[in-house]
Amino acid sequence: MIERAITPKLIAALKDTPAVILHGARQTGKTTLAESFADARVGGRRFVYVTLDSPDALALIDRDPAGFVADLPEHVILDEIQLAPKTFRAIKLSIDQNRKPGRFILTGSVNALLIPRLADALVGRSEVLTLFPLAQSEIEGVPGLFVDLVFEHGAEYLKSLVGTRYTQTKSDLIKRSVTGGFPEVVTRRRNGRRNEWFSSYVTSIIQRDIRDLAEIEGLVVLPRVLGVLASRAANLSNQSELSRTLGIPLTTLKRYLALFEVTFLTQTLPAWSGNLEKPQPKGPPWPAAGGKRLVRAPKIMMSDTGLLCYLLGIDEDRLVRDPFLLGPVLENFVFMEIKKQATWAKTDVQMMHFRTHADQEVDLALERRDGNLIGIEVKSAATLSPKDFTGMELLRRELGSKFVAGVVFYTGTQVLPADDGMVAVPVSLLWHV
Repeated sequence: MIERAITPKLIAALKDTPAVILHGARQTGKTTLAESFADARVGGRRFVYVTLDSPDALALIDRDPAGFVADLPEHVILDEIQLAPKTFRAIKLSIDQNRKPGRFILTGSVNALLIPRLADALVGRSEVLTLFPLAQSEIEGVPGLFVDLVFEHGAEYLKSLVGTRYTQTKSDLIKRSVTGGFPEVVTRRRNGRRNEWFSSYVTSIIQRDIRDLAEIEGLVVLPRVLGVLASRAANLSNQSELSRTLGIPLTTLKRYLALFEVTFLTQTLPAWSGNLEKPQPKGPPWPAAGGKRLVRAPKIMMSDTGLLCYLLGIDEDRLVRDPFLLGPVLENFVFMEIKKQATWAKTDVQMMHFRTHADQEVDLALERRDGNLIGIEVKSAATLSPKDFTGMELLRRELGSKFVAGVVFYTGTQVLPADDGMVAVPVSLLWHV
């Protein structure tokens, strides 16, 4: 079994928090990770595993949710907690009566923070951890410390790597992107078998999870909506235009988008403004410093690039031939690799994108709580030019000392210096540190 990098964080949370919610998309390994706590004594505790994906358990909960929770062992794993909303209040009352740490591990295949009844019931009583599909660093068995290393040591860390070569090829990057990180898919070598898995996966999410979350019409149209979102991954989201393209009301589209996000099919990458924008009494709203106006629209990203490529109907050969397709796929790939590492990093960061109306942009902006920021660009080329750093230079000028470093990930093999505080690095650095 591949060791999950979030495990130490889960163990630490169990030492001082009554309940830990481990949520993430289906088939990311939540149950496997939770069951490992049932198989071994962790922190002096042995957990009993109980799945709520069972008609018998749900029948007991429906009759007497408080009695069901009261009869649970002292340390218990409740798998697929979203299927039993009647237990939320009962768990809250149980914790209020006994706030001993490490009583509950609650797993769920929907975003707990977007389920109001669960979020409200366990606020102040739980810690929420997200398990995404496997990161490349987990597959390779390395710690995945990019976020912590750059924030801790800044540009000096990146400069220390200048001249280092990595055994990276574009074909390897493309293969990793097309495969993605779902454990079941990583073990499948043939594209046809991977596509069969993704087809069943999408059907299962839409016909089961989304149907259970909301009684909606239009289950037939949801795959088409998801496919259109995939075609616009890593691009600015314009919901009004998307509504017209799909021929569905904007209110309906917004509901569909929320359901995709709550089931972890998509991720929203918000726009960043930081301290650059200040509201003015007259003129266009939100002008940035230096007269630059910032784009406020978010980007919609897919939670797994294997799923993204399946939805687009593209394989490795197509990405090799079409650099215009590779660009957004690789940007989505790097985004998710960093987002995965951020779930276990010691450094708490927010992920955003930066773009002006003059099309100066930075693909990713990682901002620490103190406002310090790392800018990240992703290029599908093996060579770079000065224009690849223009957005980063703007961001650095405006941020001053808050700008920690600028990183341009590219498909070359060597770490190269660019300008003060900026470095070009191979994408594979993410699974070498």
